[in-house]
Amino acid sequence: MLINFFYELKKARIPVSITELLQLLEVLKEGLVYADIDEFYYLSRMALVKDERHFDKFDRAFSTYFKGLDDLSGLLAALIPDEYLRREFEKSLSEEELEKIQDLGGLEKLIEAFKREVEKAARGEGDKKDKEGKGRNGKGEEGDDRKGKKRRGKRQWDKRDYKAYDDNVELGTRGLKISLRRLRKLARTGADDEFDIDNTIRKTAKNGGLLDIIMRPERRNTVKVLLFLDNGGSMDAHVRVCEELFSAARSEFKHLETYYFHNFIYDGVWKEHKRRMNERIDTFDILNRYQHDYKVIFVGDATMAPYEITHSGGSVEHWNEEAGAIWMQRVLDTFDKVIWINPTPQDTWEYSTSVGLTKKLVDDQMFPLTIRGIEEGMNYLSK
Repeated sequence: MLINFFYELKKARIPVSITELLQLLEVLKEGLVYADIDEFYYLSRMALVKDERHFDKFDRAFSTYFKGLDDLSGLLAALIPDEYLRREFEKSLSEEELEKIQDLGGLEKLIEAFKREVEKAARGEGDKKDKEGKGRNGKGEEGDDRKGKKRRGKRQWDKRDYKAYDDNVELGTRGLKISLRRLRKLARTGADDEFDIDNTIRKTAKNGGLLDIIMRPERRNTVKVLLFLDNGGSMDAHVRVCEELFSAARSEFKHLETYYFHNFIYDGVWKEHKRRMNERIDTFDILNRYQHDYKVIFVGDATMAPYEITHSGGSVEHWNEEAGAIWMQRVLDTFDKVIWINPTPQDTWEYSTSVGLTKKLVDDQMFPLTIRGIEEGMNYLSK
């Protein structure tokens, strides 16, 4: 059941697995969906497609496979041929019953009536009349219903109308995960905890049918990221979106190290804000601990007095012997790729001297915290 549909999805290069197909069949066996092509579409997409990137491919494959089955009558015509029904009836009926059928108009009309009743039952419809024998419109009819036809909208998989989306809107956690996936380098590392169906089939065939189960490591994102988050007072307005970014990064990057700073990078950073005075980590330790292939992401509004960047003693929390600009240059010299993500609107950057200084220090690799901004930043880091 649904094997050909499964192969149609594989032909469309959608990564579906046997396990997902079996789960779909199990749900169908429980009767969650019955004789409704729309409900089956959403159920099968939910069960078989795990990545939104493949939704359009799924729609095209679904439309190709189920083309023409817009209602149950088409399905019944395919599953129950008229000739089959005629032979079955003739086998089970006596001569007297066949004569009565001829009096009613013949076997063909009886088959058509049978199909209509099955179709109504599958749709949950029937001859629902009120106590006076009237229909839904109170006039002895079954309502207008466009001459008994069920009105339908355009199929989800046949026509998808998109509005003009704004690529500068702020992101939620789910949208952030999708954008961060542009920074990926997948490799199979770690324990063998994933079933390798292709090699299992190949080995089993070589062994003359004796089952030989092969496992393999799961594909993981091997990109290594250093995330520096500004938690200064001016970031209070951006706490929620930065928390969403942090949550998305923790979910997407398996090799992620996070540190906090106040306004700008100086001689020390910290892991927990409450212990920033007692457990400060020397920035030199960070520069020496991590390899140059780590991707560095700074997140902050870069809103401060310009001297906090350009002069020693500019930090508002402690006396820094060297200016923040010097420390930023050391970061750029140590790591291959560094970007700055700014949660403030991009059209306001030109009015802030500190933002302009920060953008210049990171070689103009400052991006807004928007869909386009995150995608452009990840594209730069992945080069």
